[in-house]
Amino acid sequence: MKVRKAIVLAAGFGTRFLPATKAMPKEMLPIIDKPIIHYVVEEVLSAGIKDIILVTGRGKYNIENYFDRNPELEHLLHSKGDKARLEQVEYISKMADLFYVRQKTAKGIPDAVTCCRDHVGNEPFVVLNGDDFFEGPSPVRQLMQVYEKYGSGVIGGTRIPRENVYRYGVMAGPEVEPGVIEIEKMVEKPKVEDAPSNLVSSGRWLFTPEFFDAVEETPEVRGEKWWPDVAKVVTKKTGQKFYARALDARWHAVGDQTNFVKSTIHFALQRDDMKKEIAAYIQERVKNEVGK
Repeated sequence: MKVRKAIVLAAGFGTRFLPATKAMPKEMLPIIDKPIIHYVVEEVLSAGIKDIILVTGRGKYNIENYFDRNPELEHLLHSKGDKARLEQVEYISKMADLFYVRQKTAKGIPDAVTCCRDHVGNEPFVVLNGDDFFEGPSPVRQLMQVYEKYGSGVIGGTRIPRENVYRYGVMAGPEVEPGVIEIEKMVEKPKVEDAPSNLVSSGRWLFTPEFFDAVEETPEVRGEKWWPDVAKVVTKKTGQKFYARALDARWHAVGDQTNFVKSTIHFALQRDDMKKEIAAYIQERVKNEVGK
């Protein structure tokens, strides 16, 4: 069955970016002039999926406003003859068919996904974190290619320096083809010495509809349900295997302040209108810091 729907998770509090996220959703924090969630939606669209469900929470209305029309702004840009910015603003409101669902209580990824059950129906679907993004070939498309071959759930992964694996869920298992493993172990935030590999889950999943029933049968741990536990229930009930795809794209894990700044600098250095000035500033700052 073809994958036609995507769920983007955008209900979290963004506590790492307080106090800014007290008034602005973390998914709306800009990388130069585009919010993070803009990149996420573009990733989905580049995979050919246009039916997108955004799971939001209290105070996330700015996300809806961003993807909605702004007639007053459009009129202003038109009256000024600013065609480039007008086209940019109009494109955003037309870029996708967006459907909004509110997660009333933040109880983890599986709970957020089940909020979308009625809209997804009996179809496979992809899930994306709304507060990080990728640069390069669409990870969603890469997951879909694995699903089309094996007909099972697929988790997007990224290989990272081993000393950082304690921050993430780690996956391991035999390689079934280059870049694809059959998952045998899933360990959430292990100690470095206990990690079975350096392939970590990086906020991209493809699930089959069996996921929904499995969530109901999965017990809570520390007040919420965890997707690795749900995956184990799916396997136990259906025999379905899960695969991990080492994604061929650059992961911008901008959910923490340091990586957010790094990604902002990365994109600034790619822009013709600012790269020289930014590079010169960085060189000056590094020289001054080293000289201290």
